Amino acid sequence: MSDKKINIAVVGLGFGAEFIPIWQKHPHTTCYAICQRNPDKLQEVGDHWGVDVRYTEYEAVLADPDVDAVHINSPIPDHGWMSIAALKAGKHVACTVPMATSIDECLEIIRLTQETGLTYMMMETVVYAREYLFMKQMRDNGDLGKLQFIQASHQQDMDGWPNYWPGLPPMHYATHCVGPALGLAGGDAEYVSCFGSGTIRDELIKHYNSPFAVETAHVKVRNSDLTVRVIRSLFDTARQYRESIDVYGDKQSVEWPLVEHEPLVLHTAKKPEPEIPSLIKSPDFADRLPEAIQRYTTKGVYDTDENTHLSFTQGAGHGGSHPHLVHEFAMALYEKREPFPNAKQSANWTCTGILAHESALEGGALKYLPKETLA
Repeated sequence: MSDKKINIAVVGLGFGAEFIPIWQKHPHTTCYAICQRNPDKLQEVGDHWGVDVRYTEYEAVLADPDVDAVHINSPIPDHGWMSIAALKAGKHVACTVPMATSIDECLEIIRLTQETGLTYMMMETVVYAREYLFMKQMRDNGDLGKLQFIQASHQQDMDGWPNYWPGLPPMHYATHCVGPALGLAGGDAEYVSCFGSGTIRDELIKHYNSPFAVETAHVKVRNSDLTVRVIRSLFDTARQYRESIDVYGDKQSVEWPLVEHEPLVLHTAKKPEPEIPSLIKSPDFADRLPEAIQRYTTKGVYDTDENTHLSFTQGAGHGGSHPHLVHEFAMALYEKREPFPNAKQSANWTCTGILAHESALEGGALKYLPKETLA
């Protein structure tokens, strides 16, 4: 451990700006630099948060010897190559989801972390959302009993989102449901089978040659009797935004509400039938964090919604996960340990989605995860 603060460079200032003051206020980090291609946006955000070191070129960030780690918040197609370049430049990497867009990129990131000893963490919001932390606490305390089944969904209307989003195959952005399902199961994906359902508009299909409105996958958990189910949709499916987790044990089960902001449903076995379900509110877990960043589990970083990124507002605040993500990455570096999820886990979750889409295109064919992604 060292008392020297870890210098973080935030790359991408749309969603990325949501993290700047959290890095600034964490006791072991500083937001040393920011990077944004648009110089006007760069100056606006830098001035707002008082970050003096500013770059318009990613290569300049990597060349700066004072940068210890990069927090990548660029468009999805850039995640893989940017992470690889950073690791090759000797920087630790925190990267928003998904890890990459190809299996080869995921495996290269694993290889580089093993070769260099550097840290990689995919900043998956759902596995630090209060609801996930609550279910995990119940699992760890034995309240659920023996786990029997887990399912998770991520349904969102992405019409109007820019650049690469139109027509994106649902499972290419699957970590928000794969991650919590496998995280609660406590294991890696071994193989996956997926089916597509429905058809999106022709003008959307042409971007990726992906016709499906919904993709549903069953994932076999390695060295376990569990199989988990994940459901994804992005276009032409009427559904309020929902990132959900349902976990079923032989003592108790917890189900996500059908409508956002309603209570969770707790089911308790062996009670009289009308008494089996009860409504519960997930507790907040801000007390697990340094006091300086606790407020961000319930509030965005801006005083108004004017600058708040759509993914945060549409995502119901991401379950208060942002300060937990910062804390986990910071403490992994400070304590010189692996973060959750580490490079292998991040690759396993990401590759599950990539292979699930391949399976759907082949009518549900079994697809095995690369051995390099298994613990």
